Amino acid sequence: MGFMGYRRADGLVGVRNHVVVMSSVSCANAVVEQIGSAVPEVKTITHPEGCGRGPQDVLMTLRTLANVAAHPNVAGILLVGLGCEVIKAEFIATEAGDGKPVERIGIQQCGGTPKAVTRGIEIARRLAGEATAQERREFGFEHLTIATECGGSDSFSGLTANPTVGLAADWLVGQGGSVILSEVTEFLGTESFIGERCANDDVREQLLDLLARQTEFVKRDLGDEGHHVVAPGNQDGGITTIHEKSLGCVKKGGSSPIQEVLEYAQRHTQRGLCVMDTPGSDIFSITGMIAGGAQIVLFSTGRGSPAGSPIAPVVKIASNTPLFERMPDDMDFNAGRIADGMSLAECGTELVDLVKAVASGAPTAPERTKTELFAIHTVGPAF
Repeated sequence: MGFMGYRRADGLVGVRNHVVVMSSVSCANAVVEQIGSAVPEVKTITHPEGCGRGPQDVLMTLRTLANVAAHPNVAGILLVGLGCEVIKAEFIATEAGDGKPVERIGIQQCGGTPKAVTRGIEIARRLAGEATAQERREFGFEHLTIATECGGSDSFSGLTANPTVGLAADWLVGQGGSVILSEVTEFLGTESFIGERCANDDVREQLLDLLARQTEFVKRDLGDEGHHVVAPGNQDGGITTIHEKSLGCVKKGGSSPIQEVLEYAQRHTQRGLCVMDTPGSDIFSITGMIAGGAQIVLFSTGRGSPAGSPIAPVVKIASNTPLFERMPDDMDFNAGRIADGMSLAECGTELVDLVKAVASGAPTAPERTKTELFAIHTVGPAF
């Protein structure tokens, strides 16, 4: 038995069937929001990028937006541009490839905001109607990619939630599927053993070089005591150093060999476990991994992060039972039961069952609460 998904023309398989309205530049955000208000069945994506950045950030933003447009969870997309921006809608449409409806409009070309909104509503309604004709079919789990994320961690995260995610990751890799492990800033301190998990020397060299650059960044910007700098919420949850958090973070990747090291928002090409260069900030990291091809996100939290995504269902996994009971509308799964006496193996089996259900359409907490966030990582100055 596999999962019930949507086959796309390029051969990829989605677990959702979204029609997306997305801006190419922040100047078009208001038009996107008005289209979304008139056609509530679509997903809207706005962001502050598209102009005023250096070459590295322009390429990173373009790669992110294009890969989101091409994502298998997206049945069709309307791109809204202004007309004079650096990252134009037509650039994203070209990079998004063939195989699905990709429409675009420009506010200046339409004759202004009201006309662009009117035209956008017409297109969005047509795309939404076309998407309803698509039906789910059964596919093997080799067509599934999950992303792993931890945010608002506590001292239980590395003992309960993250190892449970790791078991689900190993299960999917065993099925021929793929897993993305991210937040390389939270790998620091694991270099002595994380390199031994790489599938070959080239991957090991790429990963260790990436971690060495992250270490230099921490020393340059935070000083010799940078390894003590963790988020206030992490400190309140009992985490004392970045090394302590790192030891818990990498457990989300399970025990499979690392097959590939990816740039931010780069599509993975190897099946199995891969590592993506994302920051530790949750929303930036999730967006990057979804752009990399993840159809589902497993998000562990000890303090209680409700964050989801407009593109992929995000499964919220509580590391402790008091959190699960305190925020029941925001949590999907209670890994804190391990601390209460449940075995790790049993908890991992239950999480795999939940992944199977979500892949076939079961809604997650962020989908129910509409807590769907989107942000693109940048590394350079704004101009």
